[in-house]
Amino acid sequence: MQPDSLRLRISAITGFFAILLGALGAHGALHEKLKAAGQLEHWETALRYHLPHAVLLLAIALLADGSKALRRAWSFLHAGVILFSGSLYVLACTGVKWLGAVTPFGGVSLMLGWLLLVFAAKGK
Repeated sequence: MQPDSLRLRISAITGFFAILLGALGAHGALHEKLKAAGQLEHWETALRYHLPHAVLLLAIALLADGSKALRRAWSFLHAGVILFSGSLYVLACTGVKWLGAVTPFGGVSLMLGWLLLVFAAKGK
């Protein structure tokens, strides 16, 4: 069975954005804005979770091979990246504090994704 091409593309785009956002946050005008606003730490935390999970998403997409459990784990992990890292990126750029309330939902989604990988591996 072939890997899911949609999940592969989404995983690759997720990785692309991790690199792009990392570069933007490390250099130039955005870096200076984040630093001046005291938000660089939020940006770096978002990246610290974003990039390795992008790699994990790609690996799962390549290995899923029709596994419902792996597809479900991929979905939770992807949602986690969007909610966790995405809320921190937006918080860092805008300073909108209520976005911090979204971040834990992303963290829980990431944890659930990892737990689902445990169950997917158990089924092998």
